[in-house]
Amino acid sequence: MVKTREAGSAANRAIYLAIGVNTEGQKEVLGLWTAPTEGAKFWLSVVTELKNRGFEDILMACVDGLKGFPEAIEAVYPDAEVQLCIVHMVRNSLNFVSWKQRKEVAADLRVVYTAATVDEASVALDSFALKWDPQYPQIAKSWRAHWARVIPFFVYAPEIRKAVYAPKEVPLGDTTNAIESVNFSCRKLIKARGSFPNDEAAIKLLYLGLRNISQRWTMPIHH
Repeated sequence: MVKTREAGSAANRAIYLAIGVNTEGQKEVLGLWTAPTEGAKFWLSVVTELKNRGFEDILMACVDGLKGFPEAIEAVYPDAEVQLCIVHMVRNSLNFVSWKQRKEVAADLRVVYTAATVDEASVALDSFALKWDPQYPQIAKSWRAHWARVIPFFVYAPEIRKAVYAPKEVPLGDTTNAIESVNFSCRKLIKARGSFPNDEAAIKLLYLGLRNISQRWTMPIHH
């Protein structure tokens, strides 16, 4: 989020990023976009733009839980697998949890998404529900409601799965991943800037910052 000045007053504006990982394991920033609101229609225009720019295919798209987003991707890339971002699933789950129990709940959820097979993940989710439903019934209910979008990455080897959910454990069981890491770097860039005269000024700064950040991406994703 950035602040831009319009008609003499500052307003919050969202700038969205997409990052790709190619078949060599190298990360690339695919683009920066801004829009008044985030929605399926907006993301359909983004995915269509990528297609028109020559972005031929997507093996797996990792997205948050925005309604209509998976369908927008599949409309342009019908063979793509859409995977719900595990980081978002965990973070949304922890919103229900008291501060003292977050670490324990996050550890139990980790057993679900790091299971060896879909069947084992399902059993782990049942065990999670048995333990936590009395206090937090919304969590297991949410995972079951989104299960079809949670499990696509289970067909791949552990190295590929880890690249998808890219866990980096930090205090209280929270997680970060490639896109979250880049967003963090972008927030550092704009933190001291206050507001921008317009959207273009904000995008220019982020573009230059991302160009510097991406120069450090010299090594492919591990394994």
